[in-house]
Amino acid sequence: MITLENAEIQMRKGILELCVLRVIANGEVYASDLLFHLKEAQLLVVEGTLYPLLNRLNKSGLVTYSWKESTGGPPRKYYRLTDNGNIFLQQLTNSWHQLVFSATTILENTKQNTQEQRQAG
Repeated sequence: MITLENAEIQMRKGILELCVLRVIANGEVYASDLLFHLKEAQLLVVEGTLYPLLNRLNKSGLVTYSWKESTGGPPRKYYRLTDNGNIFLQQLTNSWHQLVFSATTILENTKQNTQEQRQAG
């Protein structure tokens, strides 16, 4: 059964990679800081979703990481984009803008056409 909640979850999953790459593009980032930015933007995500995504991005050569000592605990893994990651982010951003344009066009045109049909009928 399709529910609004399931549809929203699928949409969030679909843009998570783009958002994660964009946050990392701002500079080296620690995973908990990345989670903070995603939650602040109301793109709620749990660690169990984020870490596998970061591993896939690393294996794909889009991000890399380095270990840095922490003043209050064990060393931390900081992520940054690779050159390929920057290129991929730009391409993915372009795709996102095209998708938003297409969806907006359909939503607005369909709404306008429906209103015009009601007025004509």
